Formats: sequence, structure tokens, C-alpha cells
Amino acid sequence: MKEALKDSEAKMKKTVEMLAQEFGRIRTARANPALLDGIKVDYYGAPTPLKQIASIGVPEPRSLVIQPWDKNAIPAVEKAILKSDLGLNPNVEATLIRISIPALTEERRRDLVKLVSRLTEESRVAVRNIRRDAIEHFKKMEKDKQISEDDMHRGQKEVQDLTDKYIKELDELFAKKEREILEK
Repeated sequence: MKEALKDSEAKMKKTVEMLAQEFGRIRTARANPALLDGIKVDYYGAPTPLKQIASIGVPEPRSLVIQPWDKNAIPAVEKAILKSDLGLNPNVEATLIRISIPALTEERRRDLVKLVSRLTEESRVAVRNIRRDAIEHFKKMEKDKQISEDDMHRGQKEVQDLTDKYIKELDELFAKKEREILEK
């Protein structure tokens, strides 16, 4: 039973981490290096994550600076950023690439809040599915006489407590990201 609880908690924690990663990729008014996490650069014929071939800095709240370690990669990095669906315009300056993050329109902010809300709800559903699987596992164990009925109820309560904890974490992530998006 302890094994099932640990497994459920690990899956719930992973769900929260995945949502946090998704939120990092969603553009807000503030520059964030995680914005470029999904970009792959065609580096000597191999699609390579941008952060593996360059350093990414935030010199100002609304700009990013990308400095490739190999100066020959600058055109490939610029091309990858332009091809991405982020809507960013890179400016090449000798050995680095500067990206200005434009302010968000009110309509775009509302769309981003809807997207963040949808992603949060999908994560809540995932956590609830993990809870359901754990409870079914406990019921099966009780039916097979591996645990007592009291242990089954205790396990269900512990899984519910874990579920409540991780749903709360998801809601806090959502509230933080929503504030960040709506901030002007």
C-alpha cells in the first residue's frame, strides 16, 4: 500500500512539474529564457535545443540576449527563432542575438489566460485520474485480501489528501501565471 501511495505522489508531483514547464513557455510581458526552451536549431545537420548551443540572458525586463558559443551558428539560431510560432523578431548584433519582447495586447492577454486555465484544468484531471487509479488499486488489494478494509479506507484518505495538496499547488501555479500575464 505504501508503494502505491509513493507511486501516486510521484506521478502527481510530475504533473505539477510538467505544468510549470508549460507555463514557462507561455509568453508574458516579461522576458524569460524558458520562452525559448522549445526551439531546436539545425546545428550541423542535427536538431539541437537552443540552450545547448548558446547562453541566454535577460539584460532587461523586456529583452533576451542569446550568445551562441559557436559564432557560425548565429544564422541558424536566427532562422530557428523566426520559424518558431513565438512571433519574435531577432536582431543580430555581431556575436549575439537580441530579442525585444513586445507588450501584450489586452485580447492576447485574455487568450493567454484562457490557455493557462485550460492547461491547469487538464493537469487537475490528470491528478484526479491518478487518485482514481490508486483507489481502484486499493479496492482490488482489499478484494484480494491483501489489505484490510480499514487499510483500504486509510489509503483512500491518504490519496485524497495527496490529491488535495497537488490540486492546491496547481491552483497556486495558475494564480501566479494569471497575475504575470495580466500585469502591464
